[in-house]
Amino acid sequence: MREYKQFYINGEWVEPTSPNNFDVLNPATEEVCATISLGNETDVDKAVAAAKAAFETFSQTSVEERIALLERIAEVYQSRIADMAEAIRLEMGAPISLASTAQAYAGLGHIMEAAKVLKTFAFDEQLGEHRVVKEPIGVCGLITPWNWPVNQVSCKVAPALAVGCTMVLKPSEVAPLSSYLYAEILHEAGVPAGVFNLVNGDGPTVGTALSVHPDVDMMSFTGSTRAGSLVAQNAAPTVKRVTQELGGKSPNIILDDADLGAAVTRGVLHMYHNTGQSCNAPSRMLVPRAKLAEAEAIATAVTADMVVIGDTAEEATTMGPVVSKVQWDKIQGLIGKGIDEGAKLVCGGLGLPDGIERGYYVKPTVFSEVNNDMTVAREEIFGPVLVMIPYDTEEEAIRIANDTPYGLAGYVQSEDIERARKVASRIRAGNIHLNGASGGTDVPFGGFKQSGNGREWGAHGFTDYLEIKAIEGYGAA
Repeated sequence: MREYKQFYINGEWVEPTSPNNFDVLNPATEEVCATISLGNETDVDKAVAAAKAAFETFSQTSVEERIALLERIAEVYQSRIADMAEAIRLEMGAPISLASTAQAYAGLGHIMEAAKVLKTFAFDEQLGEHRVVKEPIGVCGLITPWNWPVNQVSCKVAPALAVGCTMVLKPSEVAPLSSYLYAEILHEAGVPAGVFNLVNGDGPTVGTALSVHPDVDMMSFTGSTRAGSLVAQNAAPTVKRVTQELGGKSPNIILDDADLGAAVTRGVLHMYHNTGQSCNAPSRMLVPRAKLAEAEAIATAVTADMVVIGDTAEEATTMGPVVSKVQWDKIQGLIGKGIDEGAKLVCGGLGLPDGIERGYYVKPTVFSEVNNDMTVAREEIFGPVLVMIPYDTEEEAIRIANDTPYGLAGYVQSEDIERARKVASRIRAGNIHLNGASGGTDVPFGGFKQSGNGREWGAHGFTDYLEIKAIEGYGAA
């Protein structure tokens, strides 16, 4: 069992001011895999003070220095990629095949992308006799979730470092192991003392202390809409910037001219990816009513033939558990709600999958004949549960797609790319995927409506960490 009870503050591993042990469970076994300590307001004060002091010098470093720093971080990260994958497997139950590829490499990808963007990023522009410059915003409070743990850490830390900010990270206490390793990587790469700080803890204590802190200049939060709203409320009195990447209930519109087999297969597998624990998962599949029965049959076959549930250490496993008993109970309750409200259970359902006796595993589940007023169509389930909603016309499909408080992602399937583009233009969401396409780390990621504000990834991800200063009378360039 691992013990990660120290915090990383001012370039050193330090003891908590008041140790408060917290067990981290492996959701595949329900056994303790690590122990951390939860921090408090005093720990946050120390970390913020270190970041504030470090900002004075780090904000003045050259672009060339920060490029070199990011490249060193990427090099060290690459050497620890297997360790990172194992940490993610243990802390949140990702199958090793997923943890080794998508999960662990996502963190590396954001570091490499930030270095690439920084090489050509324009920090100033001339407007006649005046100069407009972009400067680092200051001390950043970063709060990250458990579902894509190092991805969400890295897509905040990398751009903040790139533009010259300093920061305090509070990772999820449910899945903190990858963040601890991330701190080790930054330390080995030579990130200056105080530039990056890590304090473990829960949202009500450490998260709130960061959000209200007068010396924190911006908060970047990824997590639930409810928690994101609290961060914004706590940050409001100090008028700091708040960026949020929150929940989703993303529509997947399969138009009547789409290749139904390919579209349904793609949608079902995407929904099950990461055990459905992705905020942009295509959780509402909109199907032409005349093709609903055929879509149900395809979904059933895909679930039976292509999903392998089991030991997360086995390469053959494609679906692991959900992250915790709390999540398992929530998902079971929502599956039960779908049954009670009259949705047609196509496959899956309540309880553990066949042959599984321990671990927070959920049966991959498909509901059909769902209407958009049902609970399973409204609430973000955050598990491997797909709902199929029939529609009669393209206009109705668009209306249903937009009938949600969320707006993170949308998916459109059509053999006619022009038709797909037109439908995409009418969906109120931050990321639209046509015919299974997916953007890289250079494409902005973020949502409309209650899915958040601001953008992460690539050059667009630099923006929220910058202040804009106009210097009038600067003179000609």
